[in-house]
Amino acid sequence: MADSVLSKRLALGQRAESLAARYLEDLGYAILARNWRRPEGELDLVVGKEGLCVFVEVRSRTGTERGHPLETVDGRKRARVRRAARMYMEEERPAAVVFRFDVVGVTFALDDSPPEIVHVEDAFGAGEEGR
Repeated sequence: MADSVLSKRLALGQRAESLAARYLEDLGYAILARNWRRPEGELDLVVGKEGLCVFVEVRSRTGTERGHPLETVDGRKRARVRRAARMYMEEERPAAVVFRFDVVGVTFALDDSPPEIVHVEDAFGAGEEGR
């Protein structure tokens, strides 16, 4: 049963990332990387637009009984994303002059209504250290 719950959770996360990617593409961003992973960290999405490179953390929830998905980006998560972003910049050397950290929250409704997508630009800075 635990495998079934984990599988559903992973599928929901993948669906949220796909929705976030499509949403950002509709805003004119190009997808530079998706699920960029290293043993030390991972980035959900890396997008670019006009000299800007954005590291996007995607969070999702079904319903809001346990809070909004954006509330799940705590100090530890921000620190992990920053660390992964540094690795990405060292390895991939994106041709950007400005870098930013965004968060996209996707809330799936319990009925058949479309999911809610909330995009927070510049959600946290590169220099903050979280624990």
